Amino acid sequence: MTASAAPVTESTGTGDSRFLWFRISPIDRRRLGNFRANKRGFWATIIFVPIFVLSLFAEFIANDKPLFIWYDGKPHVPVVFTYAETVFGGEFELEADYTDPFVIELIEEKGWILYPLIRFSYDTIDFDLTEPAPSAPDSRHWLGTDDQARDVVARVIYGFRVSMLFGLTLTIISSIIGVMAGAVQGYFGGWTDLLFQRFIEIWSGLPILYLLIIMASVITPGFFPLLGLMLLFSWMGLVGVVRAEFLRARNFDYVRAARALGATNAVIMYRHVLPNAMVATFTFMPFILSGSVTLLTSLDFLGFGLPPGSASLGELLAQGKANLQAPWLALTGFVVIAVMLSLLVFIGEAVRDAFDPRKLFVGAPAAEDALAEAAAEPAPASGRGDD
Repeated sequence: MTASAAPVTESTGTGDSRFLWFRISPIDRRRLGNFRANKRGFWATIIFVPIFVLSLFAEFIANDKPLFIWYDGKPHVPVVFTYAETVFGGEFELEADYTDPFVIELIEEKGWILYPLIRFSYDTIDFDLTEPAPSAPDSRHWLGTDDQARDVVARVIYGFRVSMLFGLTLTIISSIIGVMAGAVQGYFGGWTDLLFQRFIEIWSGLPILYLLIIMASVITPGFFPLLGLMLLFSWMGLVGVVRAEFLRARNFDYVRAARALGATNAVIMYRHVLPNAMVATFTFMPFILSGSVTLLTSLDFLGFGLPPGSASLGELLAQGKANLQAPWLALTGFVVIAVMLSLLVFIGEAVRDAFDPRKLFVGAPAAEDALAEAAAEPAPASGRGDD
């Protein structure tokens, strides 16, 4: 007979089968079930992830350059490549201004133009406003313009992307540093832990916001300089949690057995103790992300964040404060930031429930049964025939 490895499906109790569940271990299955059982966090993820993915392609949604141009039998993609005005029959060797009626007329004589949904970038100034800036929302500018005649919708899309990319980068790098610091403290203990704790107490006692303001006013503001400044202080968020987990697990029997078998400290920390600490790390990361976004917004609001002219949600709030006669600026900034942070907090709550061993979604096996099921699972078929 020949052994065949058929995919196993499992009923969820609702009359249908989930084909992909045969590849997921019982523990991970319980975590996914707990995550989905948190309806608020689950729907927040469904809403947030597509919005973030779309914001990554902001240039194709809001731009003052066309998405595609067919001119004289040849394709052109101005949103990706730069074309001189002479390419379309103009007179200047400079980049073509696709908002100029003369350039548009030249292109339409021998072709056609495909524009993005929003025909303004975050720094595009609309010189054709019928009223002084900031102008009220209308069919041309769905959320109006700011005090420099720039489209608010475009600035919101680009500002959301900048905030999320900044927050994600800061969260990932600071989490790596914090996990490494906490692991060294907790595993070695003794003087290493004592001296490191005293250093963290002094470092965390510094007025972080004031130091960031002072340093941001000295150096040239920018994405990466600001990221480096925030990394100096944001890495301490996970140190205490990881340190406690390593202090608890370093004297467990399996750690002593690995040490007796000759495993190095690095191997024990990485393969045996770190997986336990990563549960708490993943639980806290969404909340660290929301804190990072809030900190960037605060600095931009105070004028010590990203360079002037950058797409920033904090700068939009500052404009709303300075232009009380244009309430759409403050309302737009408040709603976008409030919704974004609320979604991140809801996702964080769902992740916390997913890694909480005390929570059990309806229809899931108990923890002991899940472990027993995992141990009883047969090894995957090798694909060779057996007689």
